Amino acid sequence: MIIVKSPREIALMKQAGAIVADVLQTLTDHCHVGVTTRELDAMAEDIILSRGALPSFKGYGGFPSAICASVNDTLIHGIPNDYHLQEGDVVKIDVGANYKGYHGDAARTVIVGQGSALARKLVEVTELSFFEALKIVKPGIHLSDISHTIQVFVESHGFSLPRDYTGHGIGRDLHEDPAIPNYGMAHQGPLLRPGMTLAIEPMVNTGRHETRVLADGWTVKTIDGKLCAHYENTIVVTETGYEILTLR
Repeated sequence: MIIVKSPREIALMKQAGAIVADVLQTLTDHCHVGVTTRELDAMAEDIILSRGALPSFKGYGGFPSAICASVNDTLIHGIPNDYHLQEGDVVKIDVGANYKGYHGDAARTVIVGQGSALARKLVEVTELSFFEALKIVKPGIHLSDISHTIQVFVESHGFSLPRDYTGHGIGRDLHEDPAIPNYGMAHQGPLLRPGMTLAIEPMVNTGRHETRVLADGWTVKTIDGKLCAHYENTIVVTETGYEILTLR
């Protein structure tokens, strides 16, 4: 069941989303050569706690950190560690904040330094696919129209979409119904209604779509070791369209 949020709940999610946006901006600004992903994690947790919130990810299913930091061929769920960022690294940063019982969730992909032409195109297409999908978001469209729009856009640029991980509903729980794949047929599934809150998150591979999970049970890598990217925002469906809750 997709939970429709009240105005009070949406207001709290806006607060959570603003915290997430601020964390992502700070971490993006600090993605320099030599910085460790553990240092980025500490920055994120400090900001979240200072704003009266809690890190949504820390302890979630046993995850040990406040952020997911996924470098190069790691797609999602990378555990921050003592790895020092290097020139050209493609860094996926995923952040969640729980403010007074309601969550915001968003992700960005950052290139350290200049990066390759392929990396720059990958990051651009991944982000643009999110905004391409938003063009159709309004009450009355089918949920799968989002998925289909992302797939058509990404594949038109020669990239692939992992099948095992999806966007999701969000609110009092970090992950609520519905699952939102980044591929699929149009005009399927539930209709969007005002007050639905969704975390839409294109995940894009430069090579094959298959992924593998490391022995830590979290870290998801591309099967062929090729670059990948991730872009996510939490949105609310409004009477006339949508509002992004995790973007400044």
